[in-house]
Amino acid sequence: MTPKTIRLFVKSGCPWCEEAMEWLDQRGIRYELLDVLRNATARQEMLDLTGQTKAPSIDVDGHILADFGADELESWWRHQGFGTG
Repeated sequence: MTPKTIRLFVKSGCPWCEEAMEWLDQRGIRYELLDVLRNATARQEMLDLTGQTKAPSIDVDGHILADFGADELESWWRHQGFGTG
């Protein structure tokens, strides 16, 4: 299935966040980028969704993955059955 809404919660300067953005970009996956250090509303929403303040966190059509690296994102993405692009 191809996701409709992808939101990536990041912290500027976070190497894991950069890896997540690169992983998505390399696959042509479009997403909304939310910097939780610059946007208090996004920070609170990430906390509400994940129960934590660690980044990156991603919300794909209501499926949540929090505090992950690129390898974990790839495995999770595949397990969820999401298509790319």
